[in-house]
Amino acid sequence: MRTDVLGVGFDDETIEQAVSHTYGIMHSGEKAYLVTPNPEIVWMARRSEPLRSALGGAELVLPDGIGIVIGARILGTPLHCGRVAGIDFISGLFEKMAQTGGTVYLLGAKPGVAAAAAENLAAKYAGLNISGTADGYFTNDEPVIERINAVCPDLLLVCLGAPKQELWMAKNRARLNAGLCAGLGGVLDVFAGTVKRAPAFFQRFGIEWLYRLIQEPRRIKRMAKLPLFIFVVMWKRIRGA
Repeated sequence: MRTDVLGVGFDDETIEQAVSHTYGIMHSGEKAYLVTPNPEIVWMARRSEPLRSALGGAELVLPDGIGIVIGARILGTPLHCGRVAGIDFISGLFEKMAQTGGTVYLLGAKPGVAAAAAENLAAKYAGLNISGTADGYFTNDEPVIERINAVCPDLLLVCLGAPKQELWMAKNRARLNAGLCAGLGGVLDVFAGTVKRAPAFFQRFGIEWLYRLIQEPRRIKRMAKLPLFIFVVMWKRIRGA
């Protein structure tokens, strides 16, 4: 049973459990996808029924954001396994896939980023096979789907940013010949080295968002949704609704 946080249900799993769960789905023949919402995405979903539906239709919904964990605790339904950072989860999955020669297709980010990420991933995870790459700057789904289906990857990493990636997976999953689709926002930029991940201190305390804000002050408008998110969660708990 999922833990509801402002209308979005989250699975309460550790990174290790999520990796094992995902690996099983990948080889089950199911037409499934996973999502990793943070408070900003939950906030968007409050105003978008299509996004709520896309999130609810995912086989696995992982809490990528300390705000989600705090919100669940305030609501009296804590996520005991805590936050599952998308990049930590996918790194664990890549390690497992590398042991069996798994294949992954990288979709998203600016031109050249996915290719750079592919090169770095191949060097880091010996045994992991990159079956193809494509940037996120496309207007017609058909050629992209054809290229993916031609190689039938075990995993399709969809990094188009929210809510585009969630809506895209929900719309196209049934047509994709991939073991599993995973929406993971900006991880390709991190793997490519174009964006630096927060130092361990920020990761340990779940404040990577603060590091990103320091590095990119223009994100202040997006970050402003976090206190609003917490306020609404607290109000919901007070009202008992």
